[in-house]
Amino acid sequence: MRWQVVGGSLLAAGVALAGEAPVVVSQAGQGRTLSLTVYNVGRALVRDARPVSLPGGTLALEFRDIAAHVMPETVAIGGEGVTVLEQNYEYDLLSPETLLAKYLGKDVTMVIEEPGQGPGAVVRREVTGRLLSIENGTVWRIGDRIVSNPPYRELTFSQLPENLRERPTLVWLLSSERAGERRLEATYLTGGVTWKADYVLTLGTAGDEGNLLGWVTLDNTSGASYPDATLQLVAGDVHLAPERKGRPETMMMPARAVAAEMREEAFAEYHLYTLERPTTIKDRQKKQVALLEAERVKVVRRYIVESPQWWYVQRIGKQKQDVRVEVELANRADNHLGMALPGGIVRLYQRDRRGAAQFVGEDRIEHTPKDELVRVTMGNAFDIVAERRQTDYKKLADNLFEDAFEVTLRNHKDAAITIEVREQVGGDWEMISNSHPYEKSSAFAVTFAVPVPANGETKLMYRVRVRT
Repeated sequence: MRWQVVGGSLLAAGVALAGEAPVVVSQAGQGRTLSLTVYNVGRALVRDARPVSLPGGTLALEFRDIAAHVMPETVAIGGEGVTVLEQNYEYDLLSPETLLAKYLGKDVTMVIEEPGQGPGAVVRREVTGRLLSIENGTVWRIGDRIVSNPPYRELTFSQLPENLRERPTLVWLLSSERAGERRLEATYLTGGVTWKADYVLTLGTAGDEGNLLGWVTLDNTSGASYPDATLQLVAGDVHLAPERKGRPETMMMPARAVAAEMREEAFAEYHLYTLERPTTIKDRQKKQVALLEAERVKVVRRYIVESPQWWYVQRIGKQKQDVRVEVELANRADNHLGMALPGGIVRLYQRDRRGAAQFVGEDRIEHTPKDELVRVTMGNAFDIVAERRQTDYKKLADNLFEDAFEVTLRNHKDAAITIEVREQVGGDWEMISNSHPYEKSSAFAVTFAVPVPANGETKLMYRVRVRT
């Protein structure tokens, strides 16, 4: 089907809404400045400033070209010499369905095509009918007949209903102290704009240092474009008021950037990133902006074996354990970093002997302030084997257990390594004997740092008593 509107105008609609007050229409154009602050929970703060020529006295201002997902309760407008009397958000949008709904009980002209004489010939004729229903199709009164779903080619309407709009529009009833041009700024929150941080850490062949590249990815589905806008990102955990019957929300906001593209600064309890140049963010567009670039970042590779707490209160026999590989880097200035890093996914690459970068794992990091450690899990080691054997188990009382373990660590690499064996002992515990020194990493956990030679093996043995 094809639809056509004859006559009518949106300006006329504004006059009808405002009564006797004159209507001023403001659209995106020259002199407009935009600022966009984006939070990564689907919200953005829009500041839209425009030059507007106003008459004196009471007037209606139609502020068009706004985001389709504007949150009307957050809208405010400011400018010299104007007072807001009333604010409206009009979102009864023009569509074939809403147009038909406005013409219920009214006459509409249908264009019907019928076969004509000769091959492929078509005859067009117009039929006027009164639209009676649009539930599950259309019902019409045509002459003295009631017709359901007539086979029309297109519909022609006499005019555009005064309360339908092409796009969502903000309408203010204003009192203007004087006639003339002044600059008005509308601010509002909108949904449909998100951002996230992604990082690529490319390690050298030795794996002890690498280059870190950070990107911000913006996703705009707000129903509006933002040409030549000042872009800012906020990182941190911003609290949102819960819906009356919903769950509390938390807005996750960004940290600092050191690339020439973006400038980072502490802001309230969060971090604010500002792009140092204007950028255009189109509707239904994903845009990537460089966040940071750091070279020769030193990293430490850790090999970790962890055991669950329940192993200390029952017989487990023999267990083969994974050896997790973590890459750790210090977010400090002396390590070519030292900026607040927004939470995101870090993808790890390492160069092989030919110099080609190969993907070796990925992990998500949380917001990380400067001078803190960043830990990224790469995966499980292929050439390192950990086997645990429970060599003794005694239940001394209902809540008292004594266990002895032997952990065999085999290293098939050509270089010596140190493996961290992290034991979640739990309860009230006492170490009876141990073959290697340990560190009490928390009230209920210990860590053994066990050196293992190249192509060699080390056995860790210890006995512990646990009261649950």
